[in-house]
Amino acid sequence: MRRVPHENVATVLVAPCVLKDLELELMVFDMPVWPVETAPICKDGPREAFQIRRRLLMAQRGAWDVAADWTPVWIGFGQSWRDGDEPLPWAAHAALWRTLDGYRDHVRFHRRLVGVRRLTLAQGYPDLPLSERP
Repeated sequence: MRRVPHENVATVLVAPCVLKDLELELMVFDMPVWPVETAPICKDGPREAFQIRRRLLMAQRGAWDVAADWTPVWIGFGQSWRDGDEPLPWAAHAALWRTLDGYRDHVRFHRRLVGVRRLTLAQGYPDLPLSERP
């Protein structure tokens, strides 16, 4: 049985006030930020975003209540981190966790990756942050 193509992403709750800054900082490291609500792989993005946020909050039993209205995003790894079918290098993980630690008051996450269907950049807008794409 063949596995459906996927990519590894970090699921992160981000305070809306820093979302654009975080996205721009991660672009430097070739790590695209995909708000779940508008991710191209989600048929019902708002519902999926709600479910992910709720699941993360409930698992923390009140410790993350400050993030109740934050934006759930997937943070992926661009081509510069990939080497065919090889696993992501630990340097990719370290760069992501280090960047997120710099926003510790405005993000909530677990230091692990999950697999989602392949995310692709919108055609014609490869250099624009997602928040500025039409």
